[in-house]
Amino acid sequence: MSIFVILGLLLCIEAPGSSAVTPVFVKKGDDLLLNVTEEDDPQRFIIVVWKFRGNTLATFSPNGKTTVFGAYTGRVETSVKTFSVKLNNLQEADSGVYTAQVLGRKEQTLIEYDVTVQAPVSPVGLTVDSVSSSSDSCNLTVTCSTQDSHISSTLTCDTQTCSQEGGERSEVTTSGASLRVYLETDSIICNHSNQVSWTKNMTNIQDVCPQHAGSECVSAGISVCLVKTVVFSVGLVVMVSAVITVHIMEKLKKKKL
Repeated sequence: MSIFVILGLLLCIEAPGSSAVTPVFVKKGDDLLLNVTEEDDPQRFIIVVWKFRGNTLATFSPNGKTTVFGAYTGRVETSVKTFSVKLNNLQEADSGVYTAQVLGRKEQTLIEYDVTVQAPVSPVGLTVDSVSSSSDSCNLTVTCSTQDSHISSTLTCDTQTCSQEGGERSEVTTSGASLRVYLETDSIICNHSNQVSWTKNMTNIQDVCPQHAGSECVSAGISVCLVKTVVFSVGLVVMVSAVITVHIMEKLKKKKL
């Protein structure tokens, strides 16, 4: 059977027995190595072929010959020993299912990868839109924004704690990324992420809500700062007393001598 007949069969016949598809996420511009797993490594075969969207990417023959086809020439590297293909400089158009098939005594699918190529997410901005305050608390409205989306949230803070109305807020942007705004300790954080990259922006609550600046010195209605001051003062008195006592004892010893 000629190589051309074999290739014709591979292009026309969808091999049965496909295994589960493995999802893979890749950053735009990066390279990707697609392997045939060790347990699926073909031992006796006529030809192994990698396909993408029904088109033949590359083939491997038992004699060690490999062929890269069409538009993939120069963009795909092959490894005869492992039947792997390396895809270079991936773009969004390269997203899709890549399939390794073998033609031997029977046609079968060795492995499939569902590849998604994503661009890095854009920077995220954080703005404080409004602040209303009283003597012991303040309300904040903040907005997280990206190139194609934005999300707002309201927070209430007093000298001890802050709470976010409705809890953490998140949404999926038009580009398919995730945009989140949430509280973490004494900071407001905006996070913009997808499966391959992330960026964040944050601001300290004390910088926009002065009433919250005393949170470190207040706990359960007791001034922690006052406690620290008392402990420090007592420690200082004890230390000075110890030094004076040692000094007096040394003088008494000298007089006895």
